[in-house]
Amino acid sequence: MRPAACSRWASRASSSASAEPVGRGRVIRRPGVSLGNSIGNCEENAKHPAPGQGGVCNDSTVNGQLGREYGHERQPPLFALIPCAGNGSRAGTAGPKQYERVAGQPMVWHTLSAFAGVKRIARTLVVVAAGDGFFERNPSTSALVVPCGGATRAASVTNGLRELRRVGATEDDWVLVHDAARCLITPELVDRLIDACVNDEVGGLLAHPLADTLKIADGDRVASTLQRDGKWLAQTPQMFRLGMLRQALEGANETVTDEASAIEAMGLKPLLVPAGAQNFKVTYPEDFAMAEAVLRGRVP
Repeated sequence: MRPAACSRWASRASSSASAEPVGRGRVIRRPGVSLGNSIGNCEENAKHPAPGQGGVCNDSTVNGQLGREYGHERQPPLFALIPCAGNGSRAGTAGPKQYERVAGQPMVWHTLSAFAGVKRIARTLVVVAAGDGFFERNPSTSALVVPCGGATRAASVTNGLRELRRVGATEDDWVLVHDAARCLITPELVDRLIDACVNDEVGGLLAHPLADTLKIADGDRVASTLQRDGKWLAQTPQMFRLGMLRQALEGANETVTDEASAIEAMGLKPLLVPAGAQNFKVTYPEDFAMAEAVLRGRVP
């Protein structure tokens, strides 16, 4: 039986579920083949790829069945969506921060490696900006790479959800959205989120209780102090059903900075799943050294 919260949005979402998105690229890289070569092999690319490998299947029935075989007790399949189209202006890097090397590898490689270690993830889709040549120059991931990045994170995620629908995901399937620059994520944390949310009516997100005193600024002066009780730092992944999240993002305003806040705007309450302080997003120049130290410390 469909959870009660899901039934609230399913009828409204169904009218657009079958609509083909317009003007979206669906260039998908195959393992060991450059993105450019994949563009020229659309017919071959349409074959049914094996689980965990790259490629695109246009047969939604087959691809949907493939995903369901991943689920425990035939639960709806889970997909990962990695927005990777930002430029990281606050990081002070020459190019997109997600491609900067950390602990010997591009930052996004650590992120994708963590999701590759989660057996319940049927497919991982990476949303990059149009003209992004990184994955073409570095063809070493089995994730689906699609150049459909938008002007905002919300736009990139919305476009990514449409691409997941193209490759067979359904409105009821779970999607875990994760920041490319949150490279300290581990398979264990992803599994913790899945275990907590897979039977939840709404879904949820990894988060960390606020430990520091929080100030509101007036210029460079303190205007007031907020009580930290009950306050959490939102992290990713954030896990919601595809249809619910798509509708939430399409109805969200410009103030929405993560998926959970879009869901909250629908009157729903996402589940907070405790993670840890190490699952931070690399944002400022000094964050690179901290991420490097953590990753180096994990090497046996």
